[in-house]
Amino acid sequence: MNEWQGNVAILSGIALAYGKTAALDAIDLAIPAGIMVGFIGPDGVGKSSLLSLVAGARRIQEGYLTVLGEDMAAASHRREVCPQIAYMPQGLGRNLYADLSVRENIEFFGRLFGQAAAERDMRMRILLESTGLADFADRPAKNLSGGMRQKLGLCCSLIHDPDLLVLDEPTTGVDPLSRRQFWDLIAGMRVQRPRLSVLVATAYMEEAERFDWLVAMDAGRVLATGTPSELKAATDTSTLEDCFIALLPKERRQQRGFIAPQPLKADGEPVIVARDLTMRFGNFTAVDHVSFSIVRGEIFGFVGSNGSGKTTTMKMLTGLLPPTSGEALLFGQSIDVAAQEARSRVGYMSQSFSLYTELTVRQNLDLHAHLFQLPRALAEARIEALVADFGLVDYEDEEAGALPLGIRQRLSLAVAIVHEPEILILDEPTSGVDPIARDQFWEHLIDLSRRQRVTIFVSTHFMNEAARCDRIALMDAGRVLASGRPEDLVKSQNAKDLEEAFISYLEEANGRQTAPLDDARAEPPMRATKPTNFAARAGLALRRLSACTIKETLELLRDPIRMGFALLGTTFLMLIFGTGISFDVDNLSFAVLDWDNSHDSRAYLEELRGSRYFSEKAPLANEADMQRRLRSGDISAAIEIPPGFGRDLRRGRPTSIGAWIDGAMPFRAQTIRGYLEAVQQQYLGKLAVENNQDPNAANPLTLETRFRYNQNFESVFAIVPGDIALLLALIPAILMALAVVREKELGSITNLYVTPLTRLEFLVGKQLPYVGIGLVNFLLLCLMGYLVFGVGIKGSFLTLLVGAAIYLVATTGFGMLVSSFCQTQIAALFGTAILTILPATMFSGMLTPVSSLTGLPALLGRSFPMSYFFPISVGVFTKGLGFEELRSYFFGLSIFVPVLIGLSVMLLHKQES
Repeated sequence: MNEWQGNVAILSGIALAYGKTAALDAIDLAIPAGIMVGFIGPDGVGKSSLLSLVAGARRIQEGYLTVLGEDMAAASHRREVCPQIAYMPQGLGRNLYADLSVRENIEFFGRLFGQAAAERDMRMRILLESTGLADFADRPAKNLSGGMRQKLGLCCSLIHDPDLLVLDEPTTGVDPLSRRQFWDLIAGMRVQRPRLSVLVATAYMEEAERFDWLVAMDAGRVLATGTPSELKAATDTSTLEDCFIALLPKERRQQRGFIAPQPLKADGEPVIVARDLTMRFGNFTAVDHVSFSIVRGEIFGFVGSNGSGKTTTMKMLTGLLPPTSGEALLFGQSIDVAAQEARSRVGYMSQSFSLYTELTVRQNLDLHAHLFQLPRALAEARIEALVADFGLVDYEDEEAGALPLGIRQRLSLAVAIVHEPEILILDEPTSGVDPIARDQFWEHLIDLSRRQRVTIFVSTHFMNEAARCDRIALMDAGRVLASGRPEDLVKSQNAKDLEEAFISYLEEANGRQTAPLDDARAEPPMRATKPTNFAARAGLALRRLSACTIKETLELLRDPIRMGFALLGTTFLMLIFGTGISFDVDNLSFAVLDWDNSHDSRAYLEELRGSRYFSEKAPLANEADMQRRLRSGDISAAIEIPPGFGRDLRRGRPTSIGAWIDGAMPFRAQTIRGYLEAVQQQYLGKLAVENNQDPNAANPLTLETRFRYNQNFESVFAIVPGDIALLLALIPAILMALAVVREKELGSITNLYVTPLTRLEFLVGKQLPYVGIGLVNFLLLCLMGYLVFGVGIKGSFLTLLVGAAIYLVATTGFGMLVSSFCQTQIAALFGTAILTILPATMFSGMLTPVSSLTGLPALLGRSFPMSYFFPISVGVFTKGLGFEELRSYFFGLSIFVPVLIGLSVMLLHKQES
């Protein structure tokens, strides 16, 4: 403790910006060790950025930061302190792998921290029992509830017995019961591990009451620090929410003045009715026989955690999602019967930000007014009124994407009601908004409900918001647990507030609670020891690498679509390429315009008719007919024999035959010309023999051509080996690129940032399964080449197999390189496909020999792995070559392996920028 000066982390002058947006502004902060520290404030104030810096997940841009006594700006120091830190990023299960089971996720993290099987199993058993997940050890993470997912994330974070636990909004979107169980679990673990320091960011002010020390933040700055009681005493407030508002700068502080709505006066028939609404996605039931009704002017709240079915129900009520069963009525009519009319009377504000970020405030309002076909004069008057009522005058010409979150939500509400709807459906409209902006937002809702008689259907997981509704429905796992006025639900459960009442309903529905950690049951933690020699370090590295390989293999095996493309994509493309691409020019269609019609002209034409390269069609009537049929593609060549051809030929007079060739495809046209010249030479030779002349008299030197390796001169013997080289470059490279970028999109790349896993271990560990899949593809393609196309291997199969293995490491390395700088799967997919196909087809020897290329094409050809594997594939398949004859290509191919992997390691950052 003295070593850290009593502080788990010290920040001095820390600043962080995303482009022009400042996330942290000169933060100076000393965070005490051994306690639970809470960071409070709405979304966007810098809490997540600060915690990611402390966890080592993000690069320090400016300032000085020490964590557990180590300088976090130095990579060597981060490697020392990393095994002592556990980090749960923001988002439900964002550090987990959805297709892996509970057990497999924990095992993955145990391997990352170098734990042997016995230690890993012991730790996992303790964690599963303490979190109540032991009965769900074999359930995939994607099938867990939000609360169970967060508990699993906690298990994975604590598998290595850290000294510092960093939790970024771990209970956002989790139901109240699971939230309470989560914090009880943390409290029990702190008893077991007195040295454990816990840093937590939260948006729930009531949750922060249980923390030992708080850091209030706004606009990237620290407003105040201290215990909850100290902060409330300093601001003379009774709640942390009031305390936070009092801490805001004077220019932002406002009198809240929230006025609760007057009691609702019922107005006849309901305007929204749900009758046994059910929605199933495959075997998963998202909404299970939900029924309720909402009268005109009522504010009806849906309360529940993320994944409880609120959003799905709302989408069914707006006609965006057809229900599996049940019925939704708007204004007394089925949504299916009067969908268009009903939608014009409904305003919908989605959970995610659904505005057009590149458009200004006014342009967004204009666009939606046009979409609802408001007359121009009415639209302008309506927009002016909304801009004034919602306080958007100062932001009218600003782009929506640059607005503060609270202003953005106001604009979203204005857009939703621009057409003066009678029903307003709002899906978690105030998530992440600060308390002042939330109160202002609700004042607008109450005004719409009471003054304008708009029926409002709103979902939320904030209990203080739910208490403002006229009636609420408590949802869990797709079912409505209870429905009624908030005060009635509280009374029915003899609870002190709505959150306690909700917890009581959840406990009744779920049957039991998860017990917190029992000191008597827990065994003393086993700290991982640092390796003391090279063999030990190599063993730990191998465990970390194998963790990535096992995890990637399991994910691949459990994703049938990805696995199908990985295995069947190459064979399908092989069938398409092998049958659809051919350089053979057979059965060329030709027609004859014979003006002579003599014995000699017919004899000449017999040479063409007897060739397997030509196929004759109906004779031509005249030159116009010839031009028409060439233009339409009916024939590829037309032979025109002039009048007197036979007579002139017999008398030795000069004569000529017209050969009209379709030159739209130059390569094909050149081939036809060569065939025609060969046929003519053959005819002239026969004619000389008939006339008792020496056919070689005029040209005593002749060139006799013979083809080796491919005597029939069939292109399939080049196409099949070339296709194998092309497909082993394309599919494995794309799969590898998507595998890395997928982690970036899902957020699980954080596990690379905050664990001892090195970039090399991460990349090679993920690469090995795709090399294995590529070898299976290679065997399938070889078998397909023999059985389907009749192309067997004439040389050494072992030579080809070794070459394919090296080639696959190189091609997956190419995909790895692309993924190291791409941020989205779409960019990685197109980038890898384009950068693979173009060099493979144009510069690798498939169409033009690499040796004949010069300048930039030659450089590109020699800079791509296929240029070296293509000669190996063709040499073994067609020429019967072995390793000795191909060793230079093996050497060139092998160079790509360390170069591509090395570049990928350099470009893939160990911290987020």
